[in-house]
Amino acid sequence: MLSILMLLFIPTTVGIMNYPSLLSIHGVLLVVAILLSTIISIAISGTASQFFEKKAQKRKDDKECHKSFSHSS
Repeated sequence: MLSILMLLFIPTTVGIMNYPSLLSIHGVLLVVAILLSTIISIAISGTASQFFEKKAQKRKDDKECHKSFSHSS
């Protein structure tokens, strides 16, 4: 897949080159939108992964607590 990756970007690059006025007028807005959406996606993904990791750790701790409680009785 990596060997043909560049072929996937060629049509997009040619399409952008056909509309230089669109890129020059809205180029800055496009870059800002891409950067903001990337930052938001990273933040949401990081927050969600931390939430699920804490939940999994709590579940693991609860199982260990129940095991030690049942063995000590």
